[in-house]
Parts: sequence; C-alpha cells; structure tokens
Amino acid sequence: MEQARVTGLYIYPVKSMMGIALDEAVLTPKGLEHDRRWMVVRPQGRFVTQRDEPRLALIRTRLDAGGLTLSRDGHGSIFVPFEFSGGPRLQTRVWNDNCSVEDEGDEIARWLDDAIGDNQGLRLVRMAAGFQRSLAATDRYGEGTTTDFADSAPYLVASESSLDALNIELESRGRPPVPMNRFRPNIVLRGLPPFAEHRAGRLEGDGWSIRLVDHCERCLVTTVDQATAQRDPAREPYETLRRLNPAPGDKGAPAFAQNAKLGSGAGACITAGSVLKFSPASP
Repeated sequence: MEQARVTGLYIYPVKSMMGIALDEAVLTPKGLEHDRRWMVVRPQGRFVTQRDEPRLALIRTRLDAGGLTLSRDGHGSIFVPFEFSGGPRLQTRVWNDNCSVEDEGDEIARWLDDAIGDNQGLRLVRMAAGFQRSLAATDRYGEGTTTDFADSAPYLVASESSLDALNIELESRGRPPVPMNRFRPNIVLRGLPPFAEHRAGRLEGDGWSIRLVDHCERCLVTTVDQATAQRDPAREPYETLRRLNPAPGDKGAPAFAQNAKLGSGAGACITAGSVLKFSPASP
C-alpha cells in the first residue's frame, strides 16, 4: 500500500465559477460540502458552463456564515443565502441527467447578467427541495450515489505529478506550463507517480475512504485561462494531454484526474497536509 499527501482541497460552490481553496473540508456522499451547490442556466433551463461562457471563471465565490457571496471586479457583489424559501421550479439537464431546480430570483439574475454581460437572461439555480440526482444509471458508481451539479461524480482527485508530466511535455513543445486550476479538482495529491491515480482503487484517511472509479475525460474548458477567461487558440493543454494520456476507448479525448465517490465516513473531515493510504485497484 502506497501513501500520498493532500496538498490541495477545493470547492466550486457555483458550477464553472471560481473555486475556493480550503484547509479542511467535510466529506459528504454528494462530494465536499458546498461543492457545485448552484448552477447557472439560460431562460429555457439549459445549463451554462465555461464551455460556452468562459467569463464565469472571473466570478469569485466566498463562503460566509449564512451563505455565498458572488463578486467580480467592477461589478460589486451579491449574497446568496444557504436557507431558501423556494422559488419557481425549472427543469434542466446536467448531461444525461434530468434535474428539477429552483430559481434564486430576479435580483441575483440581474446581477449575473451585469457581471457576465450581453443580456443573456442568465439565472442562478439550486436543486429543488427533495430532488436527488442519481448517478446509478451510469453503472459506474453504484446504487444510491448522488451529486448536485458536478459533471460526472461527487469527487475529482488529481495528482501533482500528473500535472508535472503534462507541463514537461508542454514546455518541450515550446508551450507555457499550466496551473492545476485548469482541471478544477476537489482533492490534489502529492507522492504518486504520474497518472497513477487512474489505477487507484481507494484512498483512506482517518475514519473515511474514497473510492476512485474512473478516468475523468477532459474537454476544452482546460484551454480557458482561469485568470483571464481567454481560450488558448492552439487548444492547449488539451491537444498535448490527449497525446500524452488519452482516455480509454476511441473517443480521442484526453484524461486527467479520477472521478470518485465516498466509500465510508460521511461527515468526517479531510485536511490539507494529511497523509492518505493509496490502494491500487485489483487487476
């Protein structure tokens, strides 16, 4: 059994907006507490991410005692309370999953449209009370696995050495290195060989475990500079990564980091700097 150290913990309270680095986080069956709790949609309910609106990366998120504060330079801020009395219900989809959501109201929608621009009619939503988005239909995560607005799984686990390997390859091609925030992970580890997270079966901490399930297939969000919201015209690091570490199958997409679910220990804390046991998957 190998060991790995936790060097980063991140949540993204609103899907595709700026993340928050944490010293410790609470483990829940849906992911780290408050991760992807909200999402932006268009008036017809279609979900919006950096794939089609990279300026979402410029909106900061901050957790306060009673809720979430959104802000962007030059546009002020707005507060979104944790407690919610209920708004209009909408239907949306997160990839193949139909979701029932509740609208956070006109004031927040007006702020979003001002902060993003172009009068797109954007709305902020959360999962409707009592609605559970099940991942059981994928067969990968098992019965009872749920998440809110994450793309594929409750957790995303990445390795520093995998990023190092990618950056070495980028620099050998005359391209600048990229930071880990291009991949928006929840848990970052140090101490594993490059891409060893893909062969992991389990991570174990003090009273909890996370089961690493499958490769995270990456998209062109990886080409968006998270500090400027500008896309790389050469589609890097996406193009280099798909040569270096292609996802299984014939899709031609790259893989980076590992989708994961909670194995045991709901309510326990994971702490930056802690050392975890790393168990490779059985052949």
